[in-house]
Amino acid sequence: MSYNIAVVKGDGIGPEIIEQGLRVLSKIGEKFGHVFNYTEVLVGGAAIDKLGVSFIKKWLNQPLRLSSLPIN
Repeated sequence: MSYNIAVVKGDGIGPEIIEQGLRVLSKIGEKFGHVFNYTEVLVGGAAIDKLGVSFIKKWLNQPLRLSSLPIN
């Protein structure tokens, strides 16, 4: 199976924790034949640092195309 997953780094859960979660999903994919496609979503402090704003309206449409959206 193939899954589209939003990856939100930096707010609520640090980037280092998310990276470890992605490593776990990679191993799960290898073992069970799943494919995980990631879309990085910038919000909060990470978005301010990179884009100068805390939230971009285009991300409102992302969940419509995703299999999973993390909730803190």
